[in-house]
Amino acid sequence: QVQLVESGGGLVQAGGSLRLSCAASGRTLGSYTMGWFRQAPGKEREFVGAVRWVNGYTLYEDSVKGRFTISRDNAKKTVYLQMNTLKPEDTAVYYCAADRSMSTIRSSPDEYDYWGQGTQVTVSS
Repeated sequence: QVQLVESGGGLVQAGGSLRLSCAASGRTLGSYTMGWFRQAPGKEREFVGAVRWVNGYTLYEDSVKGRFTISRDNAKKTVYLQMNTLKPEDTAVYYCAADRSMSTIRSSPDEYDYWGQGTQVTVSS
């Protein structure tokens, strides 16, 4: 059992930066994939990026590659999403999630077992 809590959302102007945090509690995350997803009003939940906890390997959606960076802190059991050069189209509720399958990074939200409550990110033009 894993519990996830996101924080760090807010309002920022286009071109600005924001860092989201996802703190995990419960079992060790050694074999997990930790993913970030986002969902805008009226749209499906979409993959943003993810990190394999065991080795730090990352994968990003093309639209955020080069602007967003995912990192982890093993001691704090926390994963971060650093968002730079934000655009209005980045506006969404952002969720962190955990995939316990010990597989390669997967992009479908249906593959993830545990979810945080979400944090709102709003980018103004």
